[in-house]
Formats: sequence, C-alpha cells, structure tokens
Amino acid sequence: MIKNILVPVDFSKPAENALKVAVQLAKKNNAKVTVLHVIELAESLFGTEQFNVNDEQILFFMKIAKKKFSKFLEKDFLKEVEVHDVVDVGPTSYIISENIKKQNADMIVMGSTGASGLQEVLIGSNTEKIVRRAEVPVLVVKKEMKDFHIKNVIFASNFEMESVDAFKKAKDFADSFDAKMELLYVNLPGNQFYSTEEIREQMRTFLNKVRVPFNRDNIIIHNDYSIELGVLNAAKDAKADLIAMPTHGRRGISHFFNGSIGEDVVNHSTLPVITFKI
Repeated sequence: MIKNILVPVDFSKPAENALKVAVQLAKKNNAKVTVLHVIELAESLFGTEQFNVNDEQILFFMKIAKKKFSKFLEKDFLKEVEVHDVVDVGPTSYIISENIKKQNADMIVMGSTGASGLQEVLIGSNTEKIVRRAEVPVLVVKKEMKDFHIKNVIFASNFEMESVDAFKKAKDFADSFDAKMELLYVNLPGNQFYSTEEIREQMRTFLNKVRVPFNRDNIIIHNDYSIELGVLNAAKDAKADLIAMPTHGRRGISHFFNGSIGEDVVNHSTLPVITFKI
C-alpha cells in the first residue's frame, strides 16, 4: 500500500508534471506527498564527517531555496492532499536516497523530458542513479498528465525467479487501475537468441511461481537488436500506457535488465516508466 510518495523537485516543468501525477496517486491511495528540494552542492565540498562549507553559506543557500520553494508549492492542486515539504543540502542523488529512509517513502515520482540522453533528465544524471539504487518503486513521468489513468501496462522481464517480487508489485500497481498487464520478453539475435517454445516455457514456469495462469493472449515475445529497443518498440506496438520493469542496479543478471537498461528505457521512452529494484 502506498502511504507516502516522495517527489524530488527542481522547480522545472517536468518536476511539476511529476508532482501532479503524485497528487493523483496520493488521492487514489489516501496517501501523503513529500516534496523534496535538494540544494545541490558538489561532493568535493563535503568531508567525510561534515561540510567543508561554513554554516553561514549553507544558511544563505537555504534561505533562497526555501523562498523559491514556498512559491513553487503555491499550487491549487496541492490543496487536495496532505503535503510535506523538505529542503535538504548535499549531493542530489545521495540526499534523495537518504530521504527515502527519513521520510519512510513507499514510492518516488520524478519528472523527465523523455528526450535523448541523461542531460535531458530532471536534475541531471540523478534520475538514473535513483532508478539504479532506490529500494522503492520509481515512477518517471514524461509529460503533463492531467488524468493519470492506466489501461495497459507492459511488464518487461527475463522472467527469472528473482523478478518475482517486482512482478507482484507491478501487478498490484496495474490492478489498482484495473489495467491489463501484458508480459514482454525481448529476444535478441546471436547467442542470446532463444526459441519461442523455450521462452514460453520460461514464462510458464515463472507464472506458476506467482500463481498466475499462463495465457498466450497476454504474452509478447518481441525480437529486436537490444533490450532497450525491444521494450520501447513492443510498448509502442501494444499501445501501452506504462512500462514496468525490474532493475538490478549495476550487478546485472545475464544480459537482461541491469541498471543501464532501466536507465536507457527511462531516458528514451515517451511513456511513463516504473522500475522495481530486485
């Protein structure tokens, strides 16, 4: 159950888009929204135990940020839910990760232009770091969505047993919208190629584990040159509203769904993407 949604903001339009979606999710789940603004200071300014910048400088940055933050939060749609605002100082991805624990957040919602490359993503490359490291689901929003209503979810996986928890969480999220969830396996050329029957057997074994009937109508086997292209192209063909996928950080599992693939899909998808750490 979602009780607290963390939304990092940098006062940009993508951040506002993410905040609007978070509010809709909060209303649906009777949850609160914690809006976090990080005063980004280079990691070189930090020592192992304390700041290498003095308290006066920190207070100056905090004062400016809080004034701008207060104005940013003067939005009518925020009056519809319980909102907590937090201003923190430090390296952005580290502070966001710390606030997941501090605020006891169940989900992160972040904004992205959904364009080309990490420089286009909200607060620089920090979204990729959060997608890679966050222990809670991360929903990355591509554009303004006045009505965040999901009808068709694509769950992309290799359907190994370690993805079971991610599948359950994705299914719960899809079910909360009464959405259809299709299961996607991307088949690659060369020594990473598997026959259709081999893939179906892998998926059948996985679905038996989660006690979901095997149904060919809800299974997609897509051939492509890379996992990223396969996920994006299959989602487009299926007219999906949301891409859901597990991510493994930097550890990786075989050739599937390591951190970089999740980040690449997040960066280049025009659809919202939700990732689940496994």
